[in-house]
Amino acid sequence: MDEMPKRMRAMLMLNGVGLLALAVAIGWVWFFALLRHIVLWPMPFNLPVSIPDDGRAWRMAHMEGITQGLVLMALGFAGGFMRLGRRQYLWLFWSALVTGWLFTVPTIFNAAFGTRGLAFGGGPFKAGLANDIIYLCGWPPVIGVHIMLGLSLWGLWRFVRTVGDG
Repeated sequence: MDEMPKRMRAMLMLNGVGLLALAVAIGWVWFFALLRHIVLWPMPFNLPVSIPDDGRAWRMAHMEGITQGLVLMALGFAGGFMRLGRRQYLWLFWSALVTGWLFTVPTIFNAAFGTRGLAFGGGPFKAGLANDIIYLCGWPPVIGVHIMLGLSLWGLWRFVRTVGDG
């Protein structure tokens, strides 16, 4: 049992910050969708844009980026308090990346295409090819989040059992 490698921890932090940066970009798109113009005072231009403006969908995309970015950063920090084997760390790392990015990126397409991706065929929401592709992209992170959380809990538990009170 080892501590999480520093490079792996740094890569989790880097991907977390990358997701936060994506969340900021999504926030700008959402802002312009609400205004229906690109307006940035004091710049002397006002460009009309046609961006789907479902505020709930853009909010979801924005918040997924923030949430998943913070989760990856937390795992990078918590890696110093875990004890797992080399292979378990690889599973934890890749499941965390799959979870973070594939819970975030498809929500951008949901906002852009007016879908939800929650059910194959659309369910109670808009049906179509985009919805079905987004739905299928949701399965890897659904599996990944369980692997990530299970290994994180196991690694933290193993650390707690080996550390004294001092």
